[in-house]
Amino acid sequence: MRLGRALRHRNYRLFFFGQGISLVGTWLTRFATVWMTYKLTHSGWLLGLVAFFGQAPSSIIAPFAGVLVDRLDRHRVIVVTQIAALLQSAALAFFAFTGLMTVWHLMVLGAVQAVINAFDMPARQSFLREMIEDRADLPNAIALNSSMVNAARLLGPVVAAWLVALFGEGWCFAIDAASYVAVIASLLAIRVPKRAIKPRAGHVGHEMLEGWRYVMNAPLVRAILMLLATTSVLGGAYTTILPMVAGETLAGGAHTLGILMGAAGLGALTGALYLASRTTIVGLGTIIVRATTALGVGLSLLSFAPNVWFATPLVFVVGLGWMVQMASTNTIIQSIVDSDMLGRVMSLYAVAFFGGMPLGALLLGSLADAIGPMNTFLASGLAVLASAMTFRVALPHLRRVTRPLYVRLGLVSD
Repeated sequence: MRLGRALRHRNYRLFFFGQGISLVGTWLTRFATVWMTYKLTHSGWLLGLVAFFGQAPSSIIAPFAGVLVDRLDRHRVIVVTQIAALLQSAALAFFAFTGLMTVWHLMVLGAVQAVINAFDMPARQSFLREMIEDRADLPNAIALNSSMVNAARLLGPVVAAWLVALFGEGWCFAIDAASYVAVIASLLAIRVPKRAIKPRAGHVGHEMLEGWRYVMNAPLVRAILMLLATTSVLGGAYTTILPMVAGETLAGGAHTLGILMGAAGLGALTGALYLASRTTIVGLGTIIVRATTALGVGLSLLSFAPNVWFATPLVFVVGLGWMVQMASTNTIIQSIVDSDMLGRVMSLYAVAFFGGMPLGALLLGSLADAIGPMNTFLASGLAVLASAMTFRVALPHLRRVTRPLYVRLGLVSD
């Protein structure tokens, strides 16, 4: 009951189950995209380039999107983004079924999805507060959301590998397009009180600057966002070169990639369920240190994996560490940031994530072509470990300066 306490809220239940169906489809598309790119090109650089186009536009647009999300009805914004995502997946299915698909189609349509995500992520994350009547259940809702994402991440690649082997990538894209019907229906059934939106006459650039200043004056929020951006570049894009590992180093195929991505999903799901079992955000700073350390150690050891059986548990650890760091960062931000600033701060969270990942994809893809994927994992893991240690040294100071805010919010006693 403690694991699922946020599900007692009707609106969140609708969102949770509708989104859960759609996310399985999302992971079908992600798997099919990376495998089709590898099949068409056999290039680490182009794998990185497709990943770059699939994420970079989000980091550019997200700050503007965050301002608009704070100005608009977040519920309506999410409905619009889901309809747009349905059309994008349908376009991928069309090009795959007609045999017209090229790596350029994957790049352009990936960029379209990135633009959609730039509006969807801050709107979705901010909307969680409006669906949860009891704020004490908000951390559980965020953790359950991560659990849902990673359960789909576990199931999606397994199903996708089977679909690709038997029927081809087109069916992955088509099923993804159909799955958006479930989430759109659930969103339309949600009923939340209208949020009081402050009239804003200021320029969008001024409000973006307000969000930036807010983060700069909140030491804990600033530090965890900087760590997320750093690890996004150095280690978060590890899935970009997994197809090379599966197809060349481990001498496998789509099924091998499915095993590795499924292991990462299982690790992430395990971490999300652990966070869902927690009842407070107190102590998440230490958990972020441990999760980032696990990510670095897992990537470093993965460079020595001789076969898929050795690599699978290491990818499990990598998936667990990466997800726990992201979800813990998200939970802290949503719990302590002022409501009227949340959309803008969540847009900076999107910049840290979506900005770091494409740069990391290009970096890791280029390194994989130059020094091999396994040496790339070693360099990436050591760099992530250095980032974890830097944050660990700063953590005692961050606790001292953040304690008055935790006391004011009732998270700790005076």
